[in-house]
Amino acid sequence: MKALTWQGKRDVRVEEVPDPRIEEPTDAIVRITSTAICGSDLHLYEVLAPYLKPGDVLGHEPMGIVEEVGSAVTRLKPGDRVVVPFNIACGTCWMCERQLYAQCETTQVRAAGKGAALFGYTDLYGSVPGGQAEYLRVPYADVGPITVPQAGPDERWLYLSDILPTAWQAVRYADTPPGGTLAVFGLGPVGQFCARVGRYLGAGRVIGLDLVPERLEMARRHGVEVLDVREIDDVPGALVDLVDGRGPDAVIDAVGMEAHGSPTGKLAQAAAGLLPDRLAQEVIDRAGVDRLSVLHAALKAVRRGGTVSISGVYGGEQDPMPLMEMFDRGIQLRMGQCHVRRWVDEIMPVLGDDDDPLGVADLRTHRVPLQRAPEAYEMFQQKRDGCVKVVLEP
Repeated sequence: MKALTWQGKRDVRVEEVPDPRIEEPTDAIVRITSTAICGSDLHLYEVLAPYLKPGDVLGHEPMGIVEEVGSAVTRLKPGDRVVVPFNIACGTCWMCERQLYAQCETTQVRAAGKGAALFGYTDLYGSVPGGQAEYLRVPYADVGPITVPQAGPDERWLYLSDILPTAWQAVRYADTPPGGTLAVFGLGPVGQFCARVGRYLGAGRVIGLDLVPERLEMARRHGVEVLDVREIDDVPGALVDLVDGRGPDAVIDAVGMEAHGSPTGKLAQAAAGLLPDRLAQEVIDRAGVDRLSVLHAALKAVRRGGTVSISGVYGGEQDPMPLMEMFDRGIQLRMGQCHVRRWVDEIMPVLGDDDDPLGVADLRTHRVPLQRAPEAYEMFQQKRDGCVKVVLEP
């Protein structure tokens, strides 16, 4: 089959790789009909290169048609249309019983000290072949895959794989009081959904911040008040002034480790990337730092007693945090990989509404053949051609 493989920093290629096959009775094979590029994939394209090896198959936002199931699979059958969550969970361990699927104790990558295995996401998370391919082997197929109606375009359901539940969890974690104010840093795909979900779940005012005109305009179309950070010298101060002189009730950081405006962190990441992989891993594991400008701005902008919810991916071990200020102001902090299956029952009825209250039909800006994935990665990373979300078609 054809699949997108990692070959080096900023070097991804579509190659022929062996077809996946049933390896365990609990497996299923899914023929992929749509698979998206996630902002987290760009971390693999750049910062997390030391944790990849040439030939790794990327991608963790797939959906398609079940082609084959293992002998122990009872919930799925060939022909079912499914979305595959990015985390791999057994459904029966102590963590899964508490709906903490991203911490599944059966698939935890203990050798790396990490949580549940993920599709297409480095040896830190199991080196499991990903879904930017024609076919995907899905472990624990009775647990993960989400069966969706046969009708409707893929993009109505595709985002259940990651970014929509991730945004939903971020908003739930933010715990904005009814009628309160939520600010969202970063209006990429997850940030777009955070803003829309925030409005849907009852925030009285949602403020989105970014520096890309197309992202700002997209958020504005969905009733979000937007701030272009290029035009603001003091972003936290501006938010405090905008919201009663005390700041938003809740702030979501939907940016993560590669934030703009963090030259020291960017330099440290670049320096680590120049080292041999094993040495780079040791440096990142023991002394890695992130670009923290957005997170620090979020912490300074939220009101006293408010909540900062982090959905953007961070990987630093030595990140400096303003703990005195956080403690003094009584800030609550919530974060983590999304427990996709935890939120599906809440989200499915919303997606089934023909009025499309979350605007899932207005997110994807580019749909391209899998063969053009390398140029799509470059376009997405460089934010060219109005690119907000890319969907690949195998």
